[in-house]
Amino acid sequence: MNEDILINITPQETRVALILQGAVQELHIERTLTRGLAGNVYSGKVVRVLPGMQSAFIDIGLERAAFLHVADIWEARPHDGQNAAPTPIEKILFDGQVLTVQVIKDPIGTKGARLSTQISIAGRMLVYLPQDNHIGVSQKIEKESERESLRTRLQALLPAEEKGGYIVRTQAEDASDSDLAADVDYLRKTWGAITHGARTLPATSLLHQDLSLAQRVLRDFVHDETATIQVDSRENYIALTDFGKTYTPSVLPRLQHYTGERPLFDLYGVEEEILRALGRRVDLKSGGYLIVDQTEAMTTIDVNTGGFVGGRNFADTIFKTNLEAAHAIARQLRLRNLGGIIILDFIDMENAEHRAAVLLELKKTLARDRTKVSVSGFSALGLVEMTRKRTRESLAHILCEPCPACAGKGQVKTSRTICYEILRELLREAKQFNPREFRILASQEVVDLFLEEESQHLAMLGDFIGKKISLQVENSYHQEQYDVILM
Repeated sequence: MNEDILINITPQETRVALILQGAVQELHIERTLTRGLAGNVYSGKVVRVLPGMQSAFIDIGLERAAFLHVADIWEARPHDGQNAAPTPIEKILFDGQVLTVQVIKDPIGTKGARLSTQISIAGRMLVYLPQDNHIGVSQKIEKESERESLRTRLQALLPAEEKGGYIVRTQAEDASDSDLAADVDYLRKTWGAITHGARTLPATSLLHQDLSLAQRVLRDFVHDETATIQVDSRENYIALTDFGKTYTPSVLPRLQHYTGERPLFDLYGVEEEILRALGRRVDLKSGGYLIVDQTEAMTTIDVNTGGFVGGRNFADTIFKTNLEAAHAIARQLRLRNLGGIIILDFIDMENAEHRAAVLLELKKTLARDRTKVSVSGFSALGLVEMTRKRTRESLAHILCEPCPACAGKGQVKTSRTICYEILRELLREAKQFNPREFRILASQEVVDLFLEEESQHLAMLGDFIGKKISLQVENSYHQEQYDVILM
């Protein structure tokens, strides 16, 4: 199955879409003003050490202090095969201390960035671990003979003074010695620049920034099934070509400059897919549908048969709907970049073979996900619990903000409910104050209800408190918003 990668670049943002069999599988967005921080290396300053939580807050120059747990402190870990417990954080760090840290997780919601003192620098074929001294090989390279060969070849290419370690990435499977040597040289130079900056720059300085999204596409996203990489900006196409000549020469034949009149994302229907990915409902081809609800604690996905009545019997209809839903769920997780705890509520299946087949299909479709995923079996309640590593904000969090009317609840109080709230507020105010008149400022819907169906209740209250009550429409007010003015 051939995959196409579309790169839409404007001065304010870069958007990347992965297209497989005509359908959008993944969306990545990087905005110039809020570029991701994962992989960046900073000179951090310890703001506060929390022994009770075995963690510390580190100032790296962001709006919120970043978080460093003792498990992510290289110096705290037992080395040389020791089984001892980690050194307590209060014996390693102190307030005001300056140390080199790397962001391993972007700030998400109200949480600050997560840090580590173990630095890792990713190259095209290798990952450099300057504080380690072993050579590892990606688990995706399964043949032991090939793993050992890569390890031996890399060891022979390293300078005699090298004290750091390396992890051989999957991309190095067919790499030549010159390719590996070039990567080693690049990574060592990068680490040299980081250490020099750590010695000379003030605290909270940025010492190293990870590649841009477009560059990471060439380094990390391209694989054997990638047919084309289309870029709609000539200037950036030239820049990516120069980058590719140095770091990813094998990718260059697939890199293309898109010159069509229609916008690239419109041509492949990506814009419509983005709009659909922001909605709760996902329609399936069979007539069934998913309902996706994203909350702070978890994401729930509910499967419904909807208008699907095909199949020989009801059990067969449910089974086919759930199989289709398994594919759609895996795609939606990647498309929306949903992470954390995810609960899947498939339609109940009494047949154990059907449940096993749906679970197998789900795991098979999730295997394409480049983010770590863990799936459990069906629970006693018929739910499938799974987790997906959360490394960056979801699509909805990047593109949307909570509704000012409902504050993210997804629903607002009815006009009648607001009317009754205002009546109670008037009674409360009348007992405390003695104004000449009460004036109600509210939305058009609420005022209309007071003038029509609720007019008798408003008149009765006016007679009871013995004050005049007037109404005024405020077009800028949403349905739940109102004010009671004492005249």
